[in-house]
Amino acid sequence: MTDQQPENSDQAGADAQGAAIGADLGVRFVARLIDAIILWLVFVIIIVPIVVVAIFSGSGGLGFGGFGIGNLVAAVIGAAVTIGYFAYLESSRGQTVGKMVMKLKTVGPDGENPSMEMAAKHNAWYALGVIPIIGWLLQLGATIYIAVTINSSPTHTGWHDTFAGGTRVIKIG
Repeated sequence: MTDQQPENSDQAGADAQGAAIGADLGVRFVARLIDAIILWLVFVIIIVPIVVVAIFSGSGGLGFGGFGIGNLVAAVIGAAVTIGYFAYLESSRGQTVGKMVMKLKTVGPDGENPSMEMAAKHNAWYALGVIPIIGWLLQLGATIYIAVTINSSPTHTGWHDTFAGGTRVIKIG
């Protein structure tokens, strides 16, 4: 055992999880892309009918800034489904479908599956999309910031991992 302490919390997390290698940005991106395709199919089935009904009932038209009630309902449902998908699968299995395909796993600071609260916090940035008019821009900014922090961290952890209490996405295969 050495007398040297890890220089930062990223390194401390890596040491606590042993030889687990943090997944790099490219692999994580492909896993999210697979999950996005799955969620897109769910949205087409659930959200499109809601928006169509809202538009034809007169409540989903162009409201304030082009963001009518139908769009708001769709955005809230979309955020809830997305966060629910990631939080449930990450807390119960440690993996979403995309992570299963890409052989990745989300773990908490103890190396086990994150709690539901940690997994929800890890994916809470998806809720930015419900903010009228600028939500998409905030979500894009968060996505870019997450990518930059993952890519610049030696352990490939993003700010959302820190916000969630020390989650990490690791390679398992």
